[in-house]
Amino acid sequence: MRQHTALVIGGGIGGLTAALALDRRGWSVTVLERAAALEPVGAGIGLAPNAQRALDTLGAGDGIRALAPAQTAAELRLPGGRRLARMDQAAAVRRYGGPVVVAPRAEVVALLAGRLPEGAVRTAAAATLADPGDARPDGRPARVRIHGAAGAEELTADLVVAADGIHSAVRHALFPAHPEPRYAGFTAWRLIAPAPDRPFAAHETWGPGGVWGTQPLHDGRVYAYATAAVPPGGRAPDGERAELLRRFGSWHHPIPDLLAAVDPAAVLRNDVYTAAAAPPAFHRGRVALLGDAVHPMTPNLGQGGCQAIEDAVVLAHLAAPDAGLAAALTAYTRQRLPRTMDVVRRAERIGRLTTWRSRPACALRAALMAVPARLAPDLALRTMDGIADWRPPAGTYASGTQGTPNAAQPKEHE
Repeated sequence: MRQHTALVIGGGIGGLTAALALDRRGWSVTVLERAAALEPVGAGIGLAPNAQRALDTLGAGDGIRALAPAQTAAELRLPGGRRLARMDQAAAVRRYGGPVVVAPRAEVVALLAGRLPEGAVRTAAAATLADPGDARPDGRPARVRIHGAAGAEELTADLVVAADGIHSAVRHALFPAHPEPRYAGFTAWRLIAPAPDRPFAAHETWGPGGVWGTQPLHDGRVYAYATAAVPPGGRAPDGERAELLRRFGSWHHPIPDLLAAVDPAAVLRNDVYTAAAAPPAFHRGRVALLGDAVHPMTPNLGQGGCQAIEDAVVLAHLAAPDAGLAAALTAYTRQRLPRTMDVVRRAERIGRLTTWRSRPACALRAALMAVPARLAPDLALRTMDGIADWRPPAGTYASGTQGTPNAAQPKEHE
């Protein structure tokens, strides 16, 4: 029997997860990555319990959990240091089955790529969709053109997975009339820095028009991120570390120490985009869209990468090589479109709160955060209900997770 072939356009976390999941289902998979190497974009990534359970189906969840730093709580604070709320990891374990693991993105990419067959990833391979194909039985295959150092070539495949990012060329080719993602109203910086000499608590700090977050990593370094409500397309003439010092350098410890220690070249800046509207579908022909290519979202729920991982595992679960591809892709759209667009909207609502600038608005926001935290300490966690409690449609087999109930829908909370 002929082995079915799949091409994955994009070698980020979503694309690599899709490749691994399809490989486990019996597909012959090739990842086409434009860059010369699998160089991770971004500094760190948070993987919530829903993403960890999805990776458990591929035997990779324990590897992710091994990257978790030793910490017990995180705080929500104001720029002067006042604590508004404290979120205990034990509460997250009780409610969702585990905490968020914050890890260096490079290590997550290496973990996923290292589980693929040798030669499955082709770098320096810029791919464009030539024909989405026809998913009906005996329909024409999809065609992808590759432009690399050796020149141009064309490949055919039974399935193409487009994981080519926020400004996806494949999405535009499939749905040219669909609106492009729109600017969310703020830009983001990310960095990894040496740990400061003085101890600190993991935290997210909200100030006028901006947010700063500090998260320890398992290797002793610190991942930090910041956002600010500024016009799109901006760049600091004297460098992004200097811009961060102007905006956040007077905020509480350890923010000034981290900015003093970080290599200016290690500070990344990216405008934040979100889906302008739900797409007509997550597929067309023999092509499935995945992750930021189809549902870009603000980082306020930490779910961009997590939802891409969910997409990948659900797609592979549905697309068994001996199953009807047209029905599988229709089911993929039916299952993933409403869920991911709900996460997009929920993240965007929180993102808008971070852009508040006026003193009365910020005071009201602080009260809205602090009062519920005092009355019900676990209340802040409820923003993740229906998201972090999601379970994959296939069983999990990592240590400590065997016997996890199989359910495509999240459990309900009282």
